[in-house]
Amino acid sequence: MWREIREEAERVAETEPALAPLFEEVILSRANLFEAIACRISRKFAARAMPEELVREIFVYVCSRHEEVRENIVRDIVAIYDRDPACSSYLEPLMYFKGFQAICIYRISHVLWNEGRRHLALYFQSLTSEIFGVDIHPAAKFGGGILLDHATSFVAGETCVVEDDVSILHEVTLGGTSTETGDRHPKVRSGVLIGAGAKLLGNIEIGKGAKIGAGSVVLDDVAPHTTVAGVPAKAICSAKEQMPSLNMNQHLE
Repeated sequence: MWREIREEAERVAETEPALAPLFEEVILSRANLFEAIACRISRKFAARAMPEELVREIFVYVCSRHEEVRENIVRDIVAIYDRDPACSSYLEPLMYFKGFQAICIYRISHVLWNEGRRHLALYFQSLTSEIFGVDIHPAAKFGGGILLDHATSFVAGETCVVEDDVSILHEVTLGGTSTETGDRHPKVRSGVLIGAGAKLLGNIEIGKGAKIGAGSVVLDDVAPHTTVAGVPAKAICSAKEQMPSLNMNQHLE
């Protein structure tokens, strides 16, 4: 993947001189994929309270120590390339897709949170919300192969769980329903497709391979391989695909 990204970056730098300095700094001068992502993200965080160089060092440090973080970042890139027709190369998520960039920062924040660096994790969450319009609590648990398509106004609360190979469109909320503390957010199992604007609220389980229609409000558990839609959401039918997240079919069938 890194070789393909570098080759694409070289072509862009040659054909679009205006972007040549950016691609040189972010990709062509870097040793690996994770250094490149760290550079791209730290540039977005520039002129904030924390120096760009320090953000980059924290990102590279966490990636170097956690194989799972590296693997999930690669799986996220592959998920975007495979599922988003607007993505034509592995380079594009790294450079342009804020959903990918936001979940990369979440992955770093999650490690920091688990290591007891609560305030640094929350600081990164706050900046991600301000810059990208994506608000994922660092204590939430996300697997790999996640597609945040467009990503604007995506919210995931503290006790959320999102398993592998889930696709989520913009303006989705994985939230709570009251002021109660404890385990209070949705558990989204693998292969789920969540349509734009859907609100999943409370400590509910969205079964493997389920499909959530756009604009739905989901307040109860959803059985595996079931399509639900409406306000409040009701079961419509059994999902035809085993993993709706992979083909992104938005039809309620």
